Amino acid sequence: MPHAVLLLGVSHRAAYDAYPLERIAAVHPVVLVDPFPPVWARPYLAGHIAADPGQEAATAEAVAHYALRHRVSGVLTWTREYLPAAARIAARLGLPGIPYETAAACADPTASQLLLARHGIAPAGREDAEAPLVRAETVVLDDEVRIAALTRTAPGPPPARQPLRHCVHAHDGLLHNRFLRQTVERTVRALGLTHTVAHIGLRLTARGPRVTDVVPHLPGDLIPLLVERATGVDLARAAAALAVGRLPDVAPTRQRAASIQFAYPATTGRLTHLDMDPAAAYEPSAERMVLTRQPGDHVTAAAHADPEDRLAHWVAEGETPTDCANTLRRMARHLTVAVTPPARPYAA
Repeated sequence: MPHAVLLLGVSHRAAYDAYPLERIAAVHPVVLVDPFPPVWARPYLAGHIAADPGQEAATAEAVAHYALRHRVSGVLTWTREYLPAAARIAARLGLPGIPYETAAACADPTASQLLLARHGIAPAGREDAEAPLVRAETVVLDDEVRIAALTRTAPGPPPARQPLRHCVHAHDGLLHNRFLRQTVERTVRALGLTHTVAHIGLRLTARGPRVTDVVPHLPGDLIPLLVERATGVDLARAAAALAVGRLPDVAPTRQRAASIQFAYPATTGRLTHLDMDPAAAYEPSAERMVLTRQPGDHVTAAAHADPEDRLAHWVAEGETPTDCANTLRRMARHLTVAVTPPARPYAA
């Protein structure tokens, strides 16, 4: 019988969480630990534990009680604040997982930066905020650190600087940069990461790579989809395999590129029109185009937006990042948006 895994929490945004959950559920029964499982997630679940992963001690007790009657073989989360609970549960059940101290540090970006600094790993500073940002999609095996892919991110306008686009290219030249590899390996060792998939942010400064943050779980924003389309490496299934104590096959089987672009409102106000021309589906190399808000919603302009303000996203594949960029540009023409700003108070 396949090994069952516990998943601590999913968001209510099926547009981003459905892909990794679907990939894992295809090979492992998934038991969701969440107060109320979202409707979209239920077809992928083999069970449910009604507990709030934010309440660490209570959740650990609820899971321990469940494990008395059901076999549990692994624990997963892709929510930063649930990392300590996942580590605590894994340790209590004698399952693979990162150390509790590591999980607690990684749940707090300031604490993780201090821990890295104590190991001589220089963090990115304010002066590095215009330096290019990449993220190393890393698989930590028994005694080996593998960079499965690099995600390059184009940021939006300040001060929010939300991602406008992510791109993964199997032939990214930085994959062979020894300074970047050394920084990633030292970061993994300093934090004591084991048997996990990690998302390690780096600024490429004139002084070398500088770490921005470390997320020892699957990345969001459909980055696992981009990695799979570009390289063939399935990060979601790799994370599940590691959680149950197995070593995944992370050898690349594709040599392509994949990109995702996000649409943010240009104006703050009420969304009055949002539409996608069905012709978008027929664009060559288009993978998907998804609307993520609906008319009537209040949205915030890009400069001050957060991920909840995204109106849509679309994904493209190609031989090169340039091919993807061209497809994304064509797909953008199929989206129409109208936002009505709030009425100004009458001035006498």
